Amino acid sequence: MPESTRPLRVMQSFGAPRVTTNPYITMLDQALSSSDEVEHLRFSWRGALLGRYDVFHWHWPEVKLHGGSRVSSVGKYALASLLALRHALARNIAVVRTVHNLDLPDDNAARLWLLRRIDRQADHRIVLNETTPLPAGTAQSLILHGHYRDWYRPEPDAVAIRGRLGTFGGVRRYKGVSGFVDAYAEAVAIDDGISMVIGGKASSTELADDLRARVADLPGVTLQLEFLSDEELVELVSSSELVVLAYRFMHNSGSVLAALSLDRPVLVPRNDPNEALAREVGPEWVQMYDGELDGPGLLRALQSVREITADRPDLSRREWVDAGAAHAAAYRAALHGRRAGGRPRGRTGAGS
Repeated sequence: MPESTRPLRVMQSFGAPRVTTNPYITMLDQALSSSDEVEHLRFSWRGALLGRYDVFHWHWPEVKLHGGSRVSSVGKYALASLLALRHALARNIAVVRTVHNLDLPDDNAARLWLLRRIDRQADHRIVLNETTPLPAGTAQSLILHGHYRDWYRPEPDAVAIRGRLGTFGGVRRYKGVSGFVDAYAEAVAIDDGISMVIGGKASSTELADDLRARVADLPGVTLQLEFLSDEELVELVSSSELVVLAYRFMHNSGSVLAALSLDRPVLVPRNDPNEALAREVGPEWVQMYDGELDGPGLLRALQSVREITADRPDLSRREWVDAGAAHAAAYRAALHGRRAGGRPRGRTGAGS
């Protein structure tokens, strides 16, 4: 079969999805599995190191460097180093990287060195929004982050509770939950008709304890500091009049799209990606604040969303039906560039 028409063998950096897997990965797994243009290979260390494939596609490579114990983490680091070495030496394997995040995670020097090496090996990058900054000349494809309407369709929606402010997702310091609590404290002192619900597993016992202490004397606060099932997430989001995602750093947010997919407006920090999203889906659905979130800002956003007349945000550009073909085109471009003797690996790259 000609190279241009045969399905490409593409190994992803993720394995078979589980209940706790990011829905984006699960839906991408489904889209690639149903594509006639791709022979979809889920990750295994044996397959990645010894198997035959045309393209390797990285998502969040940092997760491959950590195990359940120190010994396991050392072993995974060694395996990831061997995988990076294989990709460096193989002229017929293209490396694709989806730019989920702009910055490297907090980690030790050895892991950061390896993550930078993996990043520099990318022959082609997939960006999930139109504002992702990459170095000039970077080979890239724009494939917008798909919506979650079909994913959450089986779950029953709740009725929005007037004045309910909700936030959800893994509770981490960079997501600004503490700042949201402080703003809520200001807002509830002005309007005692509002309430707040926070859902998601805290990244540490210390953070969970800090949140409990912060809300102990505040009225109308509900904490669900545990992993949320789809049913629980839909209940939290759809019962909220406004979803607040006060992240300190926000670039590609699945939580924003999850809320919009459930037809709930969001309040997010003003930046280029969120400005673009507001233009795309309707500015009334993406409320923004400048600087630090405060109580009056919360109340202004809440008043604004009460004036929404549209039934739902416009997510028509984010259908999953074309995701398989779009990724296949990116894989072919990467492989063509690699085999044509394009940019030598290690010359340029963006941390992500």
